[in-house]
Amino acid sequence: MNRIELIIATAIVLFIAFLMGWFAHWLIHRFVRVGQGEMSDLDTMAQQLHEAEEVRDQAITYYQQRESDLINQQNQTEAELRAAMDGLREARQEAEELRAYIEKHSAV
Repeated sequence: MNRIELIIATAIVLFIAFLMGWFAHWLIHRFVRVGQGEMSDLDTMAQQLHEAEEVRDQAITYYQQRESDLINQQNQTEAELRAAMDGLREARQEAEELRAYIEKHSAV
């Protein structure tokens, strides 16, 4: 085999490989091609996903705000409870002092 025959054989093999690659590419894209109906379905799904994400973000914001409000209300209620407990403690102490005073003066 001389040089020209080798070049021609190599060119033929490369051309056949190119044709096989092109045919495989065409065949794959023929079966995998996305149609217009599928594209509209994908667009609809993307829009629905976007709306669902917005609703989720709004729900998260609402629940964070509600949690903050409830925590503030709980803190306020606890402060009122502490104040009431302090007042009750002082009233008990005062009642105890009055009992002691009455017992002291009634014994006289």
